[in-house]
Amino acid sequence: MELTENALKVLRARYLLKDEAGNVIETPEGMLRRVAHTIASAESQYGEDPNQWEEEFFNLMDSLKFLPNSPTLMNAGKDIGQLAACFVLPVDDSMKSIFDTLKHAALILQSGGGTGFSFSRLRPKSDIVRSTGGIASGPVSFMRIYNTATDVIKQGGARRGANMGILRVDHPDILDFIKLKRHLGELTNFNISVSVTDAFIEAVKKDEEYELINPRNNKPSGKIKARLVFDELVRSAWETGDPGIIFIDRINRANPTPHIGTIESTNPCGEQPLLPYEACVLGSINLSKFVKEGKIDYNSLREAIKTCVRFLDNAIDVNKYPLPDIEKMHKGNRKIGLGVMGWADTLILLGIPYNSKKAFALAREVMRFFQKTSREASSELAEKRGVFPNFKGSIFDAPGMPRLRNATLTTIAPTGTLSLLADCSSGIEPLFALAFKRLILDTELYEINKYFFEKARERGFYSEELKEKVIAKGTLKGVKGVPKDIKALFKTAHEIPFEDHIEMQAAFQEYTDNAVSKTINMSKKATPEDVAKAYLLAYDKGCKGITVFRYGTGKKGTLLRLSETD
Repeated sequence: MELTENALKVLRARYLLKDEAGNVIETPEGMLRRVAHTIASAESQYGEDPNQWEEEFFNLMDSLKFLPNSPTLMNAGKDIGQLAACFVLPVDDSMKSIFDTLKHAALILQSGGGTGFSFSRLRPKSDIVRSTGGIASGPVSFMRIYNTATDVIKQGGARRGANMGILRVDHPDILDFIKLKRHLGELTNFNISVSVTDAFIEAVKKDEEYELINPRNNKPSGKIKARLVFDELVRSAWETGDPGIIFIDRINRANPTPHIGTIESTNPCGEQPLLPYEACVLGSINLSKFVKEGKIDYNSLREAIKTCVRFLDNAIDVNKYPLPDIEKMHKGNRKIGLGVMGWADTLILLGIPYNSKKAFALAREVMRFFQKTSREASSELAEKRGVFPNFKGSIFDAPGMPRLRNATLTTIAPTGTLSLLADCSSGIEPLFALAFKRLILDTELYEINKYFFEKARERGFYSEELKEKVIAKGTLKGVKGVPKDIKALFKTAHEIPFEDHIEMQAAFQEYTDNAVSKTINMSKKATPEDVAKAYLLAYDKGCKGITVFRYGTGKKGTLLRLSETD
């Protein structure tokens, strides 16, 4: 493995095995061998040679062409053995359910997983509680309890605890929920998103009222102007980055197993919509490793995708689940999420500016290839291993549809830490800056973009003075002596208009089974009107959700979205 100093620091702090005194007792190669051996052990269930596949899996990870989600790297081969990154747990309207779910979430968070919850089934504050004659305290009060518990759990866990809290836009407490993060220090272990319906968006566009529904009896509890709620949503996101939005009706139209249940929530970064008690294992291919002689080597990529699908399907079999209900759901649908990282690096290597029509077209081409190839791989596995158990009644149980081993196959995750290990740009994000500091597990890491200075030397405009200037600024804006085409190629996240961020998200979403984690960066000068436009544009472009982040405005807790749950 060709690891950077930053990657080694993170591996030692977070991933490599330690003895009881906290001393590292594993090498990075040893970690990959541990993971490859554990994942390949599933092959014996299907009459295959585990040793052969252990080598295949090891080589793919060792070349840094692919890495699975963090819990797999951390927990494979250990007693805890929990390999999935994404979970959704149900929260029903009873004290027993609320606290049972909290207990279950504790087990997941302790193992390094991220948990999503919809609090939409909880009766609103001041509603009647017949069993006690009292009045309900509402969803927000219980979210605060979950948040406090996460604080305690994460101290002993594998990494920072991450939750997603979701409330439907037609819940009577929606305004309280929307305004939550405006208060400093509120829900620092949560990202929050509003579950937005098609009817709500239509009401916003027509400036009409819509009905609020009391979940206790599913009856209307009054009407409210959609614009009023939308404006408050926009204001909160403009101020703090939260809440995000998920387009719940669109997500459920793409639900592959509607006969098993309705999707209510996603994982903490929004890229994985899941049914209650469902889990998902993620993995990401570093696309920049497949650029050869100015082109993407699709033949090598095809082989890698097929091996990765097999790896992730095996992970479901060897996973040690925190709850029987989760094991039943995950093995019933066998959802996996294979995606890309190193997208910005890939575009740089191909000489294509991030926010160009050529880049958007390539995004669709690449993701179409990922979806097609991963379905071929899943279909081949299904021939030998059988379709996923909940296949009958699924959207694939129809003439002309493929017989698949996995209900979903593709996801675009944020890859905050994985991309640091692989020394590539994160997910499908543009470059954050050409030089920046980031904090991981209280360790400050300094990163400098390797490609820019290589290009500067190649093109003959490199100087020590230029290097110092670029490192100080982090961008090429206003830096003299840099050719125009190079400035276009190395645009950073905040120099790219929000419309182009959304265009890129939509391009990838078109061929992604699950959803796409993408931060819609905005400059500090962006207005609430810009946020409103972004929300409606994301809906019109076919995205499954949207998170905006205006530079310099994030409060503690918002950055979970950017880095934590790959």
